[in-house]
Amino acid sequence: MDRKPRLGEFLRTRRARLRPADVGIPEYGERRRVPGLRRDELARLAGVGLSYYTRLEQGGSLNASPEVLEALARALGLDEVERAHLHDLAGAARRVTTRPRPAPERTGEATRQLLAALGDAPAIVLGRRSDVLAWNRTGHALFAGHLAARIPEQPDRRPNMARLVFLDAHTRDLFVDWPKKARNVVGKLRLAAGQHPDDPRLASLIGELTMKSEEFAAMWAEHGVRKWALASYRMHHPVVGHMELNLQSLGVPQEEGQRIVVATAGADTASAAALSLLARLGTPTPADLSEPARRG
Repeated sequence: MDRKPRLGEFLRTRRARLRPADVGIPEYGERRRVPGLRRDELARLAGVGLSYYTRLEQGGSLNASPEVLEALARALGLDEVERAHLHDLAGAARRVTTRPRPAPERTGEATRQLLAALGDAPAIVLGRRSDVLAWNRTGHALFAGHLAARIPEQPDRRPNMARLVFLDAHTRDLFVDWPKKARNVVGKLRLAAGQHPDDPRLASLIGELTMKSEEFAAMWAEHGVRKWALASYRMHHPVVGHMELNLQSLGVPQEEGQRIVVATAGADTASAAALSLLARLGTPTPADLSEPARRG
């Protein structure tokens, strides 16, 4: 990955989204040639020299101190996730040598035990690139019943959730809130790219999605970042129909970048009943997938 421009690109996109009025700068009706704050305005807000900030944004200076980064984060109004991402990008730009390539990902025995202990609750294990490393029976049926159940066990064929969301028609139809899901996927990939700038498979995935999906390319250019947390989605499953589910991600101890994503529904709701039915039915058959349940 070309690491040097990334810090500057992130700063430019965050600067462009701020209006002068957002930070108390009067405009006096002037016509501005570019959206957002000018470089000199942001430099003054952060208390750094304009020439220094310009070099930083253009990739000519790689030695920004944590104090300068914090000043820029405050001036830009970055949230906690964006602030951490800014430091990740600056750290990657400063490194002269690359890190060793990340080791191949796999699920440990304790993770497989936890997955089994979740019972009928749909759950999948995702790696740092959003590769599906494992799933339980109901997780498979919910998220990717149209794929072979044991495909996560084959490292070269593992499904990738980002690829599925943007390039797979079944997964796209699964999320009624597809734009929301897509932006969350892109934001998490942005976060991963900042944390693992030397991962060639991650770079390859991003390149593939950029080439194959105009929507991904447009969202990627926004430089948004999202953390792994709790998200609620309206989903429409081809067998059990409409559901409103919470997808919660749990970090896997001692496995950097791995998450267990668990789907839950409110007690005594139609969505909970649909999940229970899905658990009883298991993986849909090809005939089920060709005859979607009527949307309710």
